[in-house]
Amino acid sequence: MNKRLSAFVHAISGLRYFFKETIHAKFHVISALVVCLAGFYWQLDYMEWVAILLCMAMVFCLEAVNSALEYVVDLASPNISELAKKAKDVAAGAVLLAAFFSIIIAILIFAPKIY
Repeated sequence: MNKRLSAFVHAISGLRYFFKETIHAKFHVISALVVCLAGFYWQLDYMEWVAILLCMAMVFCLEAVNSALEYVVDLASPNISELAKKAKDVAAGAVLLAAFFSIIIAILIFAPKIY
């Protein structure tokens, strides 16, 4: 039980680093708050909330993995390396794809309510 509690404490510590040190995480928090406020204002139904929350989770999780990968790459390759750059760029691209598709889903959900 102690080992599991320790793992949970480490995970919470990682989230603290993520939200404190990563500017993109702060941007995603602000974006998520704006979307949630819009969702309450336009009274999203259950499935719309599910879609919005899944999008938020996907973007936050990929951003966290991207940040972790950047830390590891910086540790493993402190010098400039084309391969390290590719790894970081691909991870950042994954976050960009998630954000792009999340915006499309948000448009599909909110556009009919706004217009």
